[in-house]
Amino acid sequence: MLAKLWVGNLSPETTSEEIRDLFSIVGVVESCQLIEDKETGRPKGFAFIGMDSLEAAYKDKEKFNGHELHGKPLKVKGAQPKNV
Repeated sequence: MLAKLWVGNLSPETTSEEIRDLFSIVGVVESCQLIEDKETGRPKGFAFIGMDSLEAAYKDKEKFNGHELHGKPLKVKGAQPKNV
């Protein structure tokens, strides 16, 4: 089962590969989407991570919420479904 996490407070120099590598320490990362502004292509400061299990997502949230990356503490939460 895919479990999604929202990761915020990302610095502009953070890459998708960095996020994937970091969260892979705890479990299998199925997807990693760094959100960018459609007009400028610049990062918006958050990403969505898809983990292979709820257990891995919970462990990643516990381990990396507040973890410092590029001088900024990460904010990690369970992702909420988008209202359509």
